[in-house]
Amino acid sequence: MVIGTLNDEGAGDGAAAEGRISRFRADTKEQRIAIAEEAQARYGRQVSWGARLGETTALFTHVAAPVMTRLRQPERRVLDTLVDAGVARSRSDALAWSVRLVGQHADEWLGQLREAMSEVDKLRQDGPGL
Repeated sequence: MVIGTLNDEGAGDGAAAEGRISRFRADTKEQRIAIAEEAQARYGRQVSWGARLGETTALFTHVAAPVMTRLRQPERRVLDTLVDAGVARSRSDALAWSVRLVGQHADEWLGQLREAMSEVDKLRQDGPGL
């Protein structure tokens, strides 16, 4: 996921910010496609795009990919409770909701984890060659 932060000069309200993000999306389409193709060829992964302006964030392209999970009965009961309570329409929605909730409340910890992982990657690159 690549989210660009736009300069917030006179960003205005939500509608004005959405308009600027929409123009940015249209103006950068060709460049984003070229970058995505190169990144996908290099890393073998899909690239998703978005932009942020002030408090407004918009995702341009994001893929809802099916993911195989193995959950034991207690975890399935949690998902079923969310479905039964009307929080989610399905187990899949309940799992996505749970992941989003963890992401929102664990941003600092996840950021530290990502930083640590990037340090490990740097150390691997700098390590002795075989």
